[in-house]
Amino acid sequence: MSDADSADPATPTAAEDLLTVTPGTAYFWGRVAGDGDLTADCVTVRAGDETAADALAAVAGADRTDRDHRVAERESAHDASIVRYEDAYELQVFGPPADRASAALGLPLDGQPGGYRFDAFSEERAALVRGLLEACGTVCFRESSGSVGISFVHDDERLLATIQSLLAEAAPTLPADDRSETSSGGYWFGLADDADVAAFAEWVYAGSDETGLYSAERRQKLRRSVERATGSDVGALE
Repeated sequence: MSDADSADPATPTAAEDLLTVTPGTAYFWGRVAGDGDLTADCVTVRAGDETAADALAAVAGADRTDRDHRVAERESAHDASIVRYEDAYELQVFGPPADRASAALGLPLDGQPGGYRFDAFSEERAALVRGLLEACGTVCFRESSGSVGISFVHDDERLLATIQSLLAEAAPTLPADDRSETSSGGYWFGLADDADVAAFAEWVYAGSDETGLYSAERRQKLRRSVERATGSDVGALE
C-alpha cells in the first residue's frame, strides 16, 4: 500500500447548494444515481466504506454521525446465488434538494422513471463517473486472461445508457460493450476488451487525494488490479 492510500483522506468541501456544479456535487449525485433514492423531501444515498460515507456527508454539510452504519447482505449483481456480507452506510438529506435534483438532473422521484440529465457536470465528468463507478460499478481481476474487468450494473437500463454516453465522451475515450440482462433481473455492461483500463483508472481518480471524494476500498482494488494486469507498479491513484 502506498503512503497516499494509507494516509487520512482530505475532508471534502461542503456544498453551499447541492445543485451547484462542483467536483463534490458531481460525485454526490453520481453516488445517488447509482445507489440512492429520492422522495419528495428526502435524498437517500448509500456507500460501502467509511471513507466514501464521510465524503458524502461532508459534501451534504452533515456530521459523520448522521449517517447510519450496518452490516448488510448483498446478492451479487451478476449471480443471485452469491451473497456477500459487507459494510453499508446510509445518509439521508431532507428538504428541497430531492425535488430540485429530480427536476434539474432527471433523477427518478418516488420510483417514477428518470431521464438522467448530467450535461451540467460536463466539466466534472471524472468525479461524476467516479461516483457512478463506486455506486453501481464492479472491478475484478480476470485470472484467465490476466486483465481487469470493469462493469456497471443497475436495475434501470436508462441509467446504464447514460453512463455509456459519459464514457464515450470521456478523455480517454472508453469503448464499452452492449448492455445485457443479469440473472438477478437488472442490466449490465462492461468496458470493451480494447479499453485502456490503466488510463481510465488514472483519469477517474485524478485529484481524488486533494478532494477526498473517493472510496478507499474501491480505489485500492482498481489500482491493485491494474498493477497485476500490467505487471508493473502504477503507483497510487490520486
